[in-house]
Amino acid sequence: MALAMFYQLSRSAAGDTVANLLGRALGQGWRVMIRGTDPVSLARLDDRLWHGPADAFVPHGMQGGAQDADQPVLLGTGAIANTARAMMLLDRAEVSLAEAQALERVWVIFDGANDAALSHARGQWTTLTQAGVAAQYWSEETGSWAKKAEKSPE
Repeated sequence: MALAMFYQLSRSAAGDTVANLLGRALGQGWRVMIRGTDPVSLARLDDRLWHGPADAFVPHGMQGGAQDADQPVLLGTGAIANTARAMMLLDRAEVSLAEAQALERVWVIFDGANDAALSHARGQWTTLTQAGVAAQYWSEETGSWAKKAEKSPE
């Protein structure tokens, strides 16, 4: 059963949070799709993942290549093409209910200082939880990540 985890950024950069979560996901043996809406933002994340610390290297690719199906982590704006078991949503990207229910984990990562992003994340929370997807809300407002809310599947 899927679990949607909402991460409201207030101190960390999205790329740092993504890299941290990717380490955990890959440690579970999951392939990950990172879906965004802004190709420029995805290109920056791609660069961040390629040029991060050597001991934290994350094997990945940009969607649209010949090796999409083989990528442990795939960044793009389209459909899951790498048999992902987990998905990260950036820049107000969407996940369908069918996708969310078929995944192990969905991370919704959003800027808490951006009213539009906050409103969008609230809408996603409502849509997913009303469809029976378990959800958790995490905030870093105190300086470290803390779970602020949780909704069990009905």
